[in-house]
Amino acid sequence: MLNFFSVLWGIITLLLAVISFIPLLGWGNWFVIPLAVVGAIIGAFSSKRSGLYLNIIALLLAMFRLMIGGGFI
Repeated sequence: MLNFFSVLWGIITLLLAVISFIPLLGWGNWFVIPLAVVGAIIGAFSSKRSGLYLNIIALLLAMFRLMIGGGFI
């Protein structure tokens, strides 16, 4: 059950991260990073690892976007 919530949380977080790739919406990644961390914590307590990996991918995507945008753009 935790894996289901983690995957659902990861899909929502990943969609928000993709939306934050639009120019001038990069500040949204500051909201995506904590959401992805919470989803990864939920996924870490699950017996399956798919939710954990999905949230880690969303976290890395958001962090990459912040790096190329200088932290706010």
